[in-house]
Amino acid sequence: MEYGVASHGAVLAAAPLVARPTWLLLSPPPPASSIQIQNRLYSISSLPLKAGPVRACRASLASSYTQTSETVDLDWENLGFGIVQTDYMYIAKCGTDGNFSEGEMVPFGPIALSPSSGVLNYGQGLFEALKAYRKTDGSILLFRPEENAQRMQTGAERMCMPAPSVEQFIDAVKQIVLANKRWIPPTGKGSLYIRPLLMGSGTVLGLAPAPEYTFIIFVSPVGNYFKEGLAPINLIVEDKFHRATPGGTGGVKTIGNYASVLMAQKIAKEKGYSDVLYLDAVHKKYLEEVSSCNIFVVKGNVISTPAVKGTILPGITRKSIIDVALSKGFQVEERLVSVDELLDADEVFCTGTAVVVSPVGSITYQGKR
Repeated sequence: MEYGVASHGAVLAAAPLVARPTWLLLSPPPPASSIQIQNRLYSISSLPLKAGPVRACRASLASSYTQTSETVDLDWENLGFGIVQTDYMYIAKCGTDGNFSEGEMVPFGPIALSPSSGVLNYGQGLFEALKAYRKTDGSILLFRPEENAQRMQTGAERMCMPAPSVEQFIDAVKQIVLANKRWIPPTGKGSLYIRPLLMGSGTVLGLAPAPEYTFIIFVSPVGNYFKEGLAPINLIVEDKFHRATPGGTGGVKTIGNYASVLMAQKIAKEKGYSDVLYLDAVHKKYLEEVSSCNIFVVKGNVISTPAVKGTILPGITRKSIIDVALSKGFQVEERLVSVDELLDADEVFCTGTAVVVSPVGSITYQGKR
């Protein structure tokens, strides 16, 4: 079995994940005899790209891929989680004709944007997050990119935006990773963080969907998300500020969801906490998620996590952990999880693209640690 081991040491793909590709092998392609269909490990030329429902726009795909071969001289041992300027970014546009342009690779840098653009005035924007890893043999792996493509389509529909097809999304990710290949950290030293953005770049004044959209992808090498590294993190439960409300956009990866947590997160970090755990906005007693990741509560052989019902982002790492846990004989429950259950848990951990799997060392709620 092919094991997908993240840079933080967490095994994310140790079990077959049903009906979806787990790892996409980018470079170099293996010989046909080594493509492991059972474990869903595909080469760049053999991945079955099946486009999902396209929201108004059609895909334009690259016919060839450009790779960089040299390596970057960075301090890989002390790589944190911050932006490192790489070589290229990917840009494609979709206008009123409903077609995305053929994407192009341009040098990483500022973009031109009208002050009356939809994203700046009305927050009409989404982003995704995924990673590329370097194996010991030099080949490059992506983790379930088709899931990110499908989640972007779901979010775009909620935000009245067109979205690239699954095929174009994965094609664009391949292009940006291979063009910035020299920035992918050595095995075990980190990963290449991939940030796709979809935004209303067209000009608007009255409240309405933008007439033009821009799809951008940039990348940056990263290490651990939390400063604690592999050490357990310390969370504080927030019962005044709320991340999302029923009927809102908490279940999609829109940019506004993250601006709303900055105040609570700032206050928590000033007090020495790693991050904030939010409660539901109605009853104020059920767990939702941490600022940028999902949460799991372990009691005996039962692993519980808040159900995805519109206010919680359906995390791709979350989904993968559930699959792996079930395959290992754990009972997994997706349901309302109260803060009292949290305080009585045997173990708590967070999952997400950035954090991968992070153990929680302490929970502070209403002054009680």
